[in-house]
Amino acid sequence: MNIFKKPEFIAIGDIVIDAFIKLKDAHETLNKDTQKTEICMVFGTKLPFESAEEVVAVGNSANAAVSASRLGLYSGLIAHVGDDENGQKCIDKLKTDGVYTKYIGVHKGLKTNYHYVLWFGSERTILIKHELFPLSLPDISSTKWLYLSSLGENSIQFHKDLEIYLDKNPNIKLVFQPGTYQLKFGYEMLSGLYKRSELFFCNLEESQLILKNPSKDVKELLNGLKGLGVKIPVITDGPNGSYAFDESGSLLHLPIYPDVSAPVDRTGAGDAFASTFSTAIARGKSIEEAMKWGSINSMSVCQYVGAQAGLLSEDKLQDYLKNAPSDWQITKI
Repeated sequence: MNIFKKPEFIAIGDIVIDAFIKLKDAHETLNKDTQKTEICMVFGTKLPFESAEEVVAVGNSANAAVSASRLGLYSGLIAHVGDDENGQKCIDKLKTDGVYTKYIGVHKGLKTNYHYVLWFGSERTILIKHELFPLSLPDISSTKWLYLSSLGENSIQFHKDLEIYLDKNPNIKLVFQPGTYQLKFGYEMLSGLYKRSELFFCNLEESQLILKNPSKDVKELLNGLKGLGVKIPVITDGPNGSYAFDESGSLLHLPIYPDVSAPVDRTGAGDAFASTFSTAIARGKSIEEAMKWGSINSMSVCQYVGAQAGLLSEDKLQDYLKNAPSDWQITKI
């Protein structure tokens, strides 16, 4: 590969190391006040756990960069690490996946983000802490696609700077998959980025939060996101599959690709769908094809621990497409 070539697909967002701790003595319970499932363990004692495993160089945007690279796009990542062993681990891991790492800032005296994943059954609860890295934007005017996702709570000014940069570089197509703090900032704070988004990804609950609309009518929610300026919004709904409008404005629904075996871990399933859908569109595929690509890669990721081990090459993804069940089809609603 020409070392002077610049990436055509660049992701921006925090990079972390996830430490998966597989719990043994725990159970689930429903909180009657919030109607949310909680994980419960005995308090004030020692609890045995089943296993622990580190997964290096992950995070929404890092996952997207790796996903795009494995599917044939030359991708890069804008992120920040500390000048510690964990930071070097992250950079080395990305290089093995063919991701351009020259945009990763290494900061003296700071620690690389390190999160703890409480893994129980096929679900996980993540304990997060974002280091306060100084954020800056390199010259990426030659790129075709920019994929924006999770950044920390100190990133408001960076988002404003990014909006200005994109206004000056209309050739760049923006993909926005908001992370925790970007959702907390709200639409009003990031309205310019919503209006600039070529593709936008969120799950059903996140769309309700963004729009301040409790409706579960997916068509209504997708139209609401379009009303914010998003060109192509996509909503995922866990086991219910994914939804988007086609070029004519018809509502499309695709069930999840059937699990080849029981899911091991669902970490990164949403990232896999969004990044793979985006890669397919960047490769010139239709919305229908992109939905299928995303669903397959999402299923594959759930077969492994962590968000990247199951990300497919294009050849393997095409194998799943060829062998898809006959009843796995997109329907117009």
